[in-house]
Amino acid sequence: MDQNTIIAVLMGGPGSERKVSLASGAAVVKALQDKGFRAEAVDVTGSDFSLPEGTGLCFNVIHGTFGEDGTLQDLLEKRGIPYTGAGVASSRVAFDKNLAKEKFIGANVPTPAAEIVDVSQGVRLPHMPLPFVVKPPREGSSVGVHIVLREEEAMSAMEDAAKYGNDILVEQYIAGKELTVGVLDGEALPIVHIAPRSGFYDMSNKYPWMNGGDGSDYYCPADLDEATTLAVQKAAVEAHHALGIEVYSRVDVLLDQNNHPYVLEANTIPGMTETSLLPKAAAAAGIVFGDLCLRIADISVKLRS
Repeated sequence: MDQNTIIAVLMGGPGSERKVSLASGAAVVKALQDKGFRAEAVDVTGSDFSLPEGTGLCFNVIHGTFGEDGTLQDLLEKRGIPYTGAGVASSRVAFDKNLAKEKFIGANVPTPAAEIVDVSQGVRLPHMPLPFVVKPPREGSSVGVHIVLREEEAMSAMEDAAKYGNDILVEQYIAGKELTVGVLDGEALPIVHIAPRSGFYDMSNKYPWMNGGDGSDYYCPADLDEATTLAVQKAAVEAHHALGIEVYSRVDVLLDQNNHPYVLEANTIPGMTETSLLPKAAAAAGIVFGDLCLRIADISVKLRS
């Protein structure tokens, strides 16, 4: 990519992951500038954002609502400006856990059994037996997610998830290792094993610097035998392709006690600080953070030029 290209790094956004996005954006701006590129930070709070004159590429690091659900992608396409990452359709499908689940099942991607509970006429319990996981379908970073192990916890979990929408996803609970796999240009990166210090990988354990949580430990490459490693990476790449995702993603996978992988979701705008999980995986593959940012930009420009 031409070093004279003005790259607008879109960050912030109006959603619940704004602080994390600002951190990702600052890291990407610095990395691109250190590589000699003309990167400029753009703090986005809504659809009426302005871009630097002559912008040739928008590098999107707005996590969650607006940036990851296809809204921003649609705005940029209407403006005729190339952008990084997944397109409009794949962003919408990947961000909606219910739609993504349908795609996984249709493509025979291994994924937990699920039930969609309509609470438009009032909150009710699912038919699925305990234990299960309750998820709002269109929120990122484990917002509103509850692992329900006991009957007395079920209704409060459903009521909380109902705050975010009327079609709640309830999944079979899989006990095991929490893994995540970066997929870059269709190829799987080394697996990251996520070990929360308490509970599960929720907002407090993802971003303890934001809310004082216990945090998590990360191991990359994950300590798995070769056959299991290949099975997990294969499932992640299949999920990436089942959703039609372009350029890159980070796919979350649970590995049960029998070393069977279950795909949970694919993140189309994963965290992009130097210590985020996708950059950790890229570093384990020998791709330093600045080069990862450039690879994402280059692949995106070729896709949309």
